[in-house]
Amino acid sequence: MKGSFRSLAVNCRRLGEIRGFAGRGNEKGKGLFIHGVEDIIAVASGKGGVGKSTTAVNLAVALANKCQLKVGLLDADVYGPSVPTMMKLHGKPETNQDLKMIPKENYGVKCMSMGLLVEKDAPIVWRGPMVMNALQKLVRGVDWGELDILVIDMPPGTGDAQLTISQQLKLSGAIIVSTPQDIALMDARRGAKMFSKVDVPIIGVIENMSCFKCPHCGEASYIFGEGGARKTAAEMSLQYLGDILIEVDIRKCCDEGVPLVVSSPDSAVSKAYNDIARKVVDRIEELKRSQFHPQISL
Repeated sequence: MKGSFRSLAVNCRRLGEIRGFAGRGNEKGKGLFIHGVEDIIAVASGKGGVGKSTTAVNLAVALANKCQLKVGLLDADVYGPSVPTMMKLHGKPETNQDLKMIPKENYGVKCMSMGLLVEKDAPIVWRGPMVMNALQKLVRGVDWGELDILVIDMPPGTGDAQLTISQQLKLSGAIIVSTPQDIALMDARRGAKMFSKVDVPIIGVIENMSCFKCPHCGEASYIFGEGGARKTAAEMSLQYLGDILIEVDIRKCCDEGVPLVVSSPDSAVSKAYNDIARKVVDRIEELKRSQFHPQISL
């Protein structure tokens, strides 16, 4: 009978081969992969001012130093690049023989940012298409080498830039950063739902600026509310990765270009970042193990 099945094979493949963890050597949808990069994770927030970049920087350094991974950090916030300052990076990147940019490296993390390509105080007054082109060059025009994880510091919001990165790269997952404040959590929910719409799994939620502890008496003050991100994660059935306190040293370290996990490795906040880094690694592996889909070849 014409049109009859020639063969029927059911193969269980990881989510990376179907939805696409950014694994090496996978030819399917290879345009969405970055050569040599095992996993790509996005650190995102629905709005600015919640400490997303600070979280991305300290998480990347913790992944490199505490988890002993090969880590890259891509600053995708074209309009407000802050990674060069936070990571104490200077000068424009060099290019290799293939005319790809070589990332700047500090604290064991390879970094690339639009802030390395323009003058420090120069405004970036670009329309959408120019921003998309810049993001393409930051992603595709960089020789990252061999990386276990590439951390992308996403621009705030849920617009063209976020969709471009989410749809044109095989993201292993996204981390949502928010303060406990209701206004911030509203936008954090929107960010999480955006990733769901483009089939990017959520690694978990981080509550930044959870509370301030008085350095003299130790009393906790919940300036932005208490436990909002934890409650939101539970309501959305997302994993809660941990909370980061408000601490003066975090601001000082960002301004001085020395991540807190480097300058004060034994502080409570540094231990929280390190704990979150371990949870992120475990969560990525959990997603890889659990997301199996049968594929039927006819």
